[in-house]
Amino acid sequence: MRCPFCANESSQVKDSRPAEDGSAIRRRRQCEGCGARFTTFERIQLREVTVLKSRGPDEDPRREPFDRGKLEHAVRLACRKRAISHEQIDRLVSGVQRQLETRGDSEIPSAVIGELVMEGLRQLDTVAYIRFASVYREFSEASDFEQFASTVRDVAAD
Repeated sequence: MRCPFCANESSQVKDSRPAEDGSAIRRRRQCEGCGARFTTFERIQLREVTVLKSRGPDEDPRREPFDRGKLEHAVRLACRKRAISHEQIDRLVSGVQRQLETRGDSEIPSAVIGELVMEGLRQLDTVAYIRFASVYREFSEASDFEQFASTVRDVAAD
């Protein structure tokens, strides 16, 4: 593991423990060159997932590798200033990633990922759910929010 401070190739593991609900391992390392300490995370990856991003009805979809960091950033934005812990967000993102890796398909449309995130956020926090939906479904007017929020209320009342 390369040291982020001095780029030395050699480091020593000082401590290992489970992280993110057991789906990752957190390792504290010490660089053998400069002595700096840093943390790494090791996650299981079942398969490479490629995201198919739609461009339009007449164009082929664009392909890009699945980026957990990008997904986590989007979820954190939706959850900003809500009473949602980092651990809950990590569990949600890990759950979505696990579902994608176990689907059997190596290419997954971005719409599928968006729906999985929306389902997870709906169960976690309705405000974060509506925030994410507003970007994902491209709300353009206040009436879009009102209409979507009324469907959320109707489902919550059942």
